[in-house]
Amino acid sequence: EFELVESGGGLVQPGGSLRLSCAASGHTSTQSCMAWFRQAPGKEREAVARINAYGGTTVKGRFTISRDNAKNTMSLQMNSLKPEDTGMYYCAADLVATCRGGNPGLFGYWGQGTQVTVSS
Repeated sequence: EFELVESGGGLVQPGGSLRLSCAASGHTSTQSCMAWFRQAPGKEREAVARINAYGGTTVKGRFTISRDNAKNTMSLQMNSLKPEDTGMYYCAADLVATCRGGNPGLFGYWGQGTQVTVSS
């Protein structure tokens, strides 16, 4: 079974940085579209970045997404964080090489999430 596990969340002050990681197991993620979603309290889950099998990316805001196919991992570098970046961050996978969009319904595999809180 394809499993995704996030790590790297935490509490950070405004203007700070965090790096989230997603480790995939049970299936090679190299031919998959991988994405990071964020869900703030009371709001819908939204895509913040995605990367296709060829390394092409779509990113919202001040984030950088990358993947290491040799290690079957994906990362999200978040800089200049703001309080509105607070939320649960989820790693997700769609088993297609080219990303089809940022609709959560397109992604069949999800991690358990990691909390990011931006506050002074």
